[in-house]
Amino acid sequence: MKPFYRTPLGERVYIFVIYLLITLLCLSIVLPFLNILALSFNAGKDAERGGIYFWPRVWSIQNFKEVFASSNIVTAFGISLFRTVVGTVASVFLTAMGAYALKSRTMPGVRFFTLLIFFTMLFSGGMIPYYMLLKSLHLTNTIWVYIIPSLYSAWNLIIMRTFFQQIHPSLEESARMDGYNDFAIFMRIIMPLSKPVIAVIALFNAVGHWNDWFTGAFYVRSAKLRPLSTLLQEMLTRAEAMRSKLESAAGMNQYDALEKMQVTGDSMKMATIIIVVTPIIIIYPFIQKYFAQGVMIGSIKE
Repeated sequence: MKPFYRTPLGERVYIFVIYLLITLLCLSIVLPFLNILALSFNAGKDAERGGIYFWPRVWSIQNFKEVFASSNIVTAFGISLFRTVVGTVASVFLTAMGAYALKSRTMPGVRFFTLLIFFTMLFSGGMIPYYMLLKSLHLTNTIWVYIIPSLYSAWNLIIMRTFFQQIHPSLEESARMDGYNDFAIFMRIIMPLSKPVIAVIALFNAVGHWNDWFTGAFYVRSAKLRPLSTLLQEMLTRAEAMRSKLESAAGMNQYDALEKMQVTGDSMKMATIIIVVTPIIIIYPFIQKYFAQGVMIGSIKE
């Protein structure tokens, strides 16, 4: 490889532009996160003055204390952890089984089933029919409403099928000659060779389960069954409502209301974001190499 100073001028300009664009892209991701981190550790009343960018002006952990003050926070964290682990493992395994079946070109009706699954990506029944279906299946207000409806995703199924089709069929043929059946081939050949796509789909599922607040807000009535994201969303809503109530009190302006509050809705929002994204940030480095391979699925055709 030639030294950079010996490369042609045009190539050096091209490399410089590429590195500049990558640097700007990284800054556009990192700097907003640093701003959120600074605001989450800054006193709520002081943050309302503005002027906080990447470092707290008045250090405080009151925002996090307010978030963790809820009596249901531990239960909500357990619900989120349970649905994320069980939902991700079950979804990845069942989706992989379905994708393995669809990759076979000799299975009767495989084209029809593929088109039928693809059709669900374009059209849906709507929220009201979906709620009626969940209620008729007795899933509403149960912990299984977080897991069973999300076991399959048409998009994830197609991604896995595309990856499985790239595995050379001679591996399956040799395994059948050794006496392996379809399930043994799936478990001992296909799954070990599919770590990149499994990591990608697992990450997509885990992030979706962990960040989902909608299901707990609309399909669950019991406060003990609400996940962490739903609980934090409710706390933010109450904080905003309390602020509006204080501001609307007779003879009280916005600044008087702030003096009676330890935290604000905006400061709690920043602390909530940090709490929600921290587990994903911790997990991602361990599957980064598989994720980098998995995002290249389907990019190379031989």
